[in-house]
Amino acid sequence: MTLQEIIDKSGHIVFFGGAGVSTASGIPDFRSAKGIGGKKAEEILSHRYFMENPECFFEFYRKNLLFPEARPNAAHYKLAELERKGKLKAVITQNIDGLHRMAGSNTVYELHGNVNYNYCMECGKAFGLERILHSRGVPRCECGGIVKPDVVLYGEPLNEYMLRMANAYAMAAEAFIIGGTSLSVYPAGDLADSYMRSRLVIINETPTELDKRADLVIRGRIEDVLKSIII
Repeated sequence: MTLQEIIDKSGHIVFFGGAGVSTASGIPDFRSAKGIGGKKAEEILSHRYFMENPECFFEFYRKNLLFPEARPNAAHYKLAELERKGKLKAVITQNIDGLHRMAGSNTVYELHGNVNYNYCMECGKAFGLERILHSRGVPRCECGGIVKPDVVLYGEPLNEYMLRMANAYAMAAEAFIIGGTSLSVYPAGDLADSYMRSRLVIINETPTELDKRADLVIRGRIEDVLKSIII
């Protein structure tokens, strides 16, 4: 069965995506040769480092994780179109760039948070991305508290509500499409395990740990594969 046939025959599709969904928008992934990952990056992007060295954290964060000029690509727009047509019921993403929402998707579960949302650690006041972009050093609230990005750092737990909803949608899906992720980090494998039906699709440029379990594996860039779908 082809991807087009799976989409045509499914009325309850769920998409789970990783960094590869946004690379065509100019946002680097985390673990490839051109990505920003590595032990040093993981150390800086940890809760412990944030608390102990906030100024160094924000210097790295602004340079490597914020791309205010980035815009959705063909993958984001096709997923939003699938939702408008009633085929796609939810997008679950590991990305923090907010591009799915910018493209028009409404039911989006951002497991690792969103750079566009920030809050004061003292009074809880909410701030947009501009507060981080237009400040120097450690961004602070009027009350003096540190303004923290609402993203999940290493050493922090995932949002339990987001995780529960993601698993619920994965369990209820007629077709579960995974794209742009190597499935090597939690909770990727667990979400795939929640899907028990026979329309598990993996779209990725490189092999993943779950290829053997998938009903359809497509090697390629997620934006190229999805834009060819006719709805």
